[in-house]
Amino acid sequence: MTGAAALISVAALVVSAAPAGAADPAGQAPPPSPGEVIPGQDTATPALVRGIREQAPAGGSAATAARGYLESKESRYRIEEPARDLVPLPTATGAGGQETVRLQQKHRGVPVLGGQYVVRMERKNGERVVTGTSGKYFTALRTATEPGIGEDLAVERAVDAVRDDLNKRRFPQRAAEERDDGEAGAAKLKGTFRGLVVLPTGPGVLTRHVTVRGSDPASGEPVLREVYIDARAGYPVLTYSGIKTFGGAARSTAGNATGTGTRSAAKAKAKAEAEAGEKGSGVKLDGRSVALDVERDTWREQYVLRDTTRIPDEEGYGRTLSTWDARDRSVGEVIGQWPPGIQEFGSPDLAFGGDATEAGAVDAHWGGAQVFDYFKDKHGRTSLDGHGMTVNSLVGVTNGGQPYVNAFWDGQKMVYGNGDAEYKPLSAGLDVVGHEMTHGVVEHTAALVYAGQSGAMNEAIADYFGNAIETEAYQIPTDDPDSGLVGDRLCRTKTPRECAFRDLNDGRNTAKHFLGVGFGTDNGGVHLNSTIFAGALWDAREDLGATLTDKLVYRALTQYLTPLDGFTEGRAAVLAAAEDLGVTAADQKALQRAFNAHGIVPGWELALGVDSDTLLDRVNTYDTRLGAGGGWWAASKSNEEGSEPYSVWAGRADGTGSPKLMSPNDGRYHVNPATDGKTVVWQAVGPTGTEILARPLAGGPVKKLAQHSRGVGDAVSVDGDVVTYQYYNHGGRRGVVYLSLRDPANRTSVGGGTYHQAYFPSASDGKVVYQEMKRVRAVYEWSTVLVDVATGERTRIQSAAPGASLGPTGINGKKVFWLVDENGADSATALRRADFDGSGVADLSPETRPHPLNAYDLTVSGDAVTVGARLPDTEYRNETLAKLWQFAADGSPKDDATRRGRVSCNRGEQLSAAAGVGSRVLWLDATTGVSDVVTRARPTGRCG
Repeated sequence: MTGAAALISVAALVVSAAPAGAADPAGQAPPPSPGEVIPGQDTATPALVRGIREQAPAGGSAATAARGYLESKESRYRIEEPARDLVPLPTATGAGGQETVRLQQKHRGVPVLGGQYVVRMERKNGERVVTGTSGKYFTALRTATEPGIGEDLAVERAVDAVRDDLNKRRFPQRAAEERDDGEAGAAKLKGTFRGLVVLPTGPGVLTRHVTVRGSDPASGEPVLREVYIDARAGYPVLTYSGIKTFGGAARSTAGNATGTGTRSAAKAKAKAEAEAGEKGSGVKLDGRSVALDVERDTWREQYVLRDTTRIPDEEGYGRTLSTWDARDRSVGEVIGQWPPGIQEFGSPDLAFGGDATEAGAVDAHWGGAQVFDYFKDKHGRTSLDGHGMTVNSLVGVTNGGQPYVNAFWDGQKMVYGNGDAEYKPLSAGLDVVGHEMTHGVVEHTAALVYAGQSGAMNEAIADYFGNAIETEAYQIPTDDPDSGLVGDRLCRTKTPRECAFRDLNDGRNTAKHFLGVGFGTDNGGVHLNSTIFAGALWDAREDLGATLTDKLVYRALTQYLTPLDGFTEGRAAVLAAAEDLGVTAADQKALQRAFNAHGIVPGWELALGVDSDTLLDRVNTYDTRLGAGGGWWAASKSNEEGSEPYSVWAGRADGTGSPKLMSPNDGRYHVNPATDGKTVVWQAVGPTGTEILARPLAGGPVKKLAQHSRGVGDAVSVDGDVVTYQYYNHGGRRGVVYLSLRDPANRTSVGGGTYHQAYFPSASDGKVVYQEMKRVRAVYEWSTVLVDVATGERTRIQSAAPGASLGPTGINGKKVFWLVDENGADSATALRRADFDGSGVADLSPETRPHPLNAYDLTVSGDAVTVGARLPDTEYRNETLAKLWQFAADGSPKDDATRRGRVSCNRGEQLSAAAGVGSRVLWLDATTGVSDVVTRARPTGRCG
C-alpha cells in the first residue's frame, strides 16, 4: 500500500464503559454515564458515544448548541475550543425534532482531511438534548500551518506526479509521443489549487491540495486526481482519483454502440398514451413504455427531459431533474466540468422517440425519478443534498468517439457511457442510476473519502441502495439468488449473471478475501473490496427485511459515518442505528451475524496471512521504490509519529541484523533508493528540486551527486562506480544521466529534449542500458541502447519494430533484458533478452503466447529475471492484480511454459520488485492493507 495507507486503514475499536460517578470539572453533579464509549484511534476524542441524554446549551442554532455542548464536556471530548476549531456543515433535520450536526475540524484555521465530528440531538419546546456523538477529531495535531512552497510550484509538482504515475502504468505509448512531441501531452493535464489541508498523521502534515484533471495523453481515459503536496518539501504525499465510477475499469467488447432492434409497437403505444395525457413518455432500452415528467421549452419549441414536479422551487431557482444529450462528447470533456453547448434531450411531441431510447436518455430520466422518489418517500430526503439541489444526468458519453462502458458521479452530475455492441448505455440499469445518485447522497452526508476502506464503503453503500431501489421497482424478492447482482440488466445477449459487474451474494466477499492494493489500483480497492461490506448489508436485508434494513443503513450513513471511517466503524454505525430505532434483540443478533459472517469484526486485518518474510513493516510511504543488491535491501519509511518525512533505511536481505538509517532528517523526502551491497543511492526531494545522494553502507558522510530543478523518475541504479537515473524536463521530456560515484562531475546526459528522449536506465558491471527515442530526418527511431561507461562505446541492441513501445530494462554480467509491447491493442507484453553485442535476441515470455503477461516492471540478478505483471483481463480481481513472475535468466525461451513461476501467492498487490542474490526477490507487499518490505528466498512456483 502506498500513499496515506495508515491514514485510511482502520484499527480495532475497543469498547469501554465510562467510569461511573466521575466528577464533573465544574463541580456539578455528574450526568448519567454514557451507555457506551468507543475510544478513537490516535486521538483522545471518542469515536462513538451513545446511550446518553444530556442537555445542550439553550438558544441559538443547532451548530451553536452542539459546539457549546462539546465545550461543556471537555473532559470527555478533549476539544478545547470547539467554537474555533469546529466549523459547522449543513445540519440535517428529521422527524421528532431530530438534528444531526456535522462539524469540520480545522487546525489553526486549516481544514483537516477527514476531521469531522457529529453531534446528534433532539429538539423539543425550544430545548435540545444530545443523544450521541461520533466521528474523528484529531487531538494530536501540532504542525505549523505556514507553507514553505507557493501555489504554482504545488500545481507543477501535482501535474508532474500524475503524469509520472500514468507513465508507470504502461509503457510510454509510441504513437502518442510521436503525435504530441511532449508539449500536447503536457497540456492534456491541468492542475487547480484548492487550498491548504492538514493530513491527520502524527502531528499532522500540512499540504497544498491540487485537483488535476484532463485526459491520459496516451489512452484518452479521463483523469481527475486529488493530489496533496507537502507544503514545505513539495512532495506528493497522497493522491487518489475523484471519479466515482460504477465499474472499477471501463468494460468494452468489440464493436461500436448499437441499437437493440425494433420497438415500433411499444413506441406507437407510448406515443398514443403520451398524446392522450399530460405526461411525456418514452421507451426504455428493455422495451418497456414508461411515463416521463417533461416540460415544454418555448425557446426551443420542443418538449425536453426536464422534470420540475419533484423539487420545491419556492425560491425561484429553477431546480430540476434534467437529462442532457452529450452524445458528441468524450468523457475527458465532461468530467468535473460542464461541457458547453449541450442541451436537454428534446422531442417535437410528448412521445420521445428512438433517438432518446438508444442514447439511454429515457432510462436515465425515468431512473433518476425513481431514485429521487425512493429517497424522498422512504427517508424524507429531498434530492441528493437533502435541500432540493438540481439533479443533472448526461447520457451518451464516449471515450474519444469509442465505446465507453462505465458511469460515474463527479461531484456535480451523473455521467453515463454510451455502451457498446454488448453493453447497453449504462443508464439502462436502474441499479446503476441508483448507485451513481447514491454517491451524491454520500457526498452530502458522510462524505466517505474515495480511497481505501472508506472508499470501499462508499461503493458498498452505493451498491446497496442501487440494488434496493431496483429490486423494489421490479418487485424482485430479496431472497432471489439474483437479487444481489449489480449491473445485471446492462447486456444485450449475455445472461444477467454473466453480465453483472458484482454480486452482493457472492460467497467470496468476506474479509479473508480482502485485497490489499495501493491507491494507484482501483483507488485502493474501492470496487475490489466493496462487496465485503455490501454483502453484509445485503445479508442483513434478507434477514431483517427491506424496510427496516434500508432505514438502518440510511441512518448510519446520515447520522454516524464520517469521511475516514472503514469497515469496523461502519459495523458500529449500523448497530448503533439499530439500537436507536429500537430494533429487537433478535434482529440485533441477526445484524451482528451478518457482519461476523463477512469477517467484519474488530481486528480483522490482523488475520490476513502471507507466505513471505517481513523485513520492514508499515513503510507508510507513497510512490517510492525498493532497491536491492549484494545481499542488502534499501527502502524508504515514514515514522507514524510524523517527526520526520520519508527516510532511507537499509538492511540485509536474509533478515539478519538490524536496519541502518542512511539519510539525514532534514525535512526533505528521501525516496527511490538503490543499492549494490556497498553503497546506497537515493533521491532527496525538497522545495528547490531533487538531489541525487549517496552514502556507503559501511558509514560515512552523505555525498551529493547531482541536482535537478524538476522531478526525477524512480529509475535509479548503482553498481560499483556507476550511478544512473532518469530525470524529467518541462513537459515530461525524459532524459538519462550516468555518472561516476567517485567523481560526479564525470557525467553524461542523454535525451531530455522534445525530439530526443531517454528513459528506463539500469546498470551492471560497468555498463548502462536504456531506452531511447530520437527523431532523425522527421522519422522517429526507438531503440534499446547499451553503453560501456569506461570506453564510451555505444551499442544499439535492437531497434523497435514499427508501432512498438519499449519498457523497463535490466542487465546482469551476461545479457540485457527489457520489456516490449509490439501490439498495443492486446494488453500483453514480451520479456526480451539479448547479448551485449545485440545478437541472440529472444523472448523469454512472448507477447503472443497463450495466457501472456502484461508486464510493466522487471529486475534482474545473475540467475533470474523477475517481472511485475498483470494478467490481461476486463475486470479487477486477485488473479489480475500486480503479481511477481520469475524466469531463469539463462533459460531457453521454449522452456517458458514450465519455467515461468509465481514468486509469491500473497493476495493483493506485489509491487517494486528488487532482485536479491540467486532467485531471492524482495518487494513491497500490500496484502494486509499496509505496505511491508518482504522477501522470499525462492519462488513459490504455482498458485491456486
